[in-house]
Amino acid sequence: MCGIIGYTGRKAAAPILLDGLSKLEYRGYDSAGIAVMSPSGEMSPRKSQGKLAALVETLADRMPEGRTGIGHTRWATHGGPTSDNAHPHTDCLNEVAVVHNGIVENFVELREELESEGHVFSSETDSECIPHLLESYISQEMPLEEAARKTAGRIRGAHAVVAASRRDPNKLVAFRQGNAGGIVVGYGDREMFVASDLPALLPYTSSVAYLAGGEAVVVTPEDARYMDLDGGEVHKTVTSVPYDPVTAVKGEYKHFMLKEIHEQPEVALDAMRGRVSFDRHTIDLDGFPLTHEEVRRLKRVVLIGMGTSMHAAMVGRYWIESLARVQAESDNSSEFRYRDPVIGDDTLVVSVCQSGETADTLAAMGEASLKGARQVTLCNYEGTQATRIADGTIYIRSGLEIGVAGSKTFTCSLLSLYMLALHLGVVRGVLDERDMRRHIDELAQLPHMLGTQLADEGIYARLARKYARRPDFLYLGRGIEYPLAMEGALKLKEISYIHAEGYPAGEMKHGPISLIDENMPVVALIPQDALYEKMLSNVNEAAARGGKVVAVATEGDSHVASLAADVIYVPRASSTLTPLLMAIPMQLLAYHIAVRRGADVDQPRNLAKSVTVE
Repeated sequence: MCGIIGYTGRKAAAPILLDGLSKLEYRGYDSAGIAVMSPSGEMSPRKSQGKLAALVETLADRMPEGRTGIGHTRWATHGGPTSDNAHPHTDCLNEVAVVHNGIVENFVELREELESEGHVFSSETDSECIPHLLESYISQEMPLEEAARKTAGRIRGAHAVVAASRRDPNKLVAFRQGNAGGIVVGYGDREMFVASDLPALLPYTSSVAYLAGGEAVVVTPEDARYMDLDGGEVHKTVTSVPYDPVTAVKGEYKHFMLKEIHEQPEVALDAMRGRVSFDRHTIDLDGFPLTHEEVRRLKRVVLIGMGTSMHAAMVGRYWIESLARVQAESDNSSEFRYRDPVIGDDTLVVSVCQSGETADTLAAMGEASLKGARQVTLCNYEGTQATRIADGTIYIRSGLEIGVAGSKTFTCSLLSLYMLALHLGVVRGVLDERDMRRHIDELAQLPHMLGTQLADEGIYARLARKYARRPDFLYLGRGIEYPLAMEGALKLKEISYIHAEGYPAGEMKHGPISLIDENMPVVALIPQDALYEKMLSNVNEAAARGGKVVAVATEGDSHVASLAADVIYVPRASSTLTPLLMAIPMQLLAYHIAVRRGADVDQPRNLAKSVTVE
């Protein structure tokens, strides 16, 4: 998660920017920088590769003067972690400085257009398109806020952007497009702040307002003025935040789980940073232990996990078989460890263990080690037991997850498995350059697609009012969506205490159909993929028996809407990527039903975040 901070007021900006960035170091980064408007109107960014301490050291004897500025900690996507690629970025004339969190999906065409107009780029990043676009509009005598709105209309994807201009030396403009990357505005005494997260502001103010997707704010030392990206006025309520660590982390959300669900567009971007090259269309998996020759010799991949991690492993099996064409299987860690599995040095064991301390998974990994299998683990934390047993670790980079029921850790585990499957597919010669371009171009759109699903939760609140008192749910899916049906049922059980079962839809007529009646909601995962017609048949069969079908369908599918009682739509995407989009509806449906029932969402009864004993 890139960190963003901005300040305008009556104090020296640079120390405040550096302090704010230090409060955001937990988000992870590989370079840092600030830009401060000098008294003479100059604005030269100071940037450094590595940790914030390196930047502070370079500034120790020549701290930039000025009372307005912006700062950034970057985690690389386009271009490596270098000083040139660090933020803030400027235009050709150093008129504008910009910090940015997100992926400019159409940056290649924008860069070609801007270079043809004479703009000169000094970095490899997609972010640098933004100050050059701002420059092109400001040169037409547009005020900074109008130029920002025009720029927002040109860049595709989900973004958080803060800009400063020499022409408006006491003004900052920020905008948020989509729902990836937050912007919180802080109100002080003749000073104003903007930041990507609340902890950066709490030392200075407890009066804040939050920018929603599709909104912009103009900040001066005296006040903030809000608008939508079409220029319409937006009214904000300034809230007072208690100054305590829990509130600082939870921010504007009622529960940690809801906050963590909403963080998924941004943590998905973090999971890809430095691994997915969106310009070269390659995958570089840090921590993967096998050489190319060892990958080519693999005869089998075994994926293990427990609970939510097991469901991620099940999806990973489909991806590895389809994208890498190597035999794959998934197993529950607690079963794998006791069945004397037939594995050897031609087997790769992939353990999904977000905590790194799950007892059954650790025991299964130990069994795999005894049998000579190569191992890679997917984990969220460094130094855990799983990372010490495995030959290599792919960190899922979801950040701290406080809610007991996994949400963003599930999405990041899925995404890490997808990248692993792509890597194996390339090395084994299954995927060529054209295939990788297609997959990676779609991955660039993933944060935005996830964000669109979080823009309006009204459908989930309505479904909660309708179904929260039903005693049983049935979740159905086919193929790669079947594990998502199991995950949806698990989430509902975990946090709402409703009995729910996830089934492969083809199994419905082999028993579960006898349970379906007017009191049984049936959640059917029915994207428009190769198994769509099969799932339609299941939807018809459930509806014919009085079941209230809640379809989770592809955007624009009007046919399924005529058959189901309710429809939740997900963005249109390839069948390969769809499981990543199905996760959010499963989580939000369970969350809103649990809230409606008055359950303790963050700490469900009888559950622990990590099961460290058998």
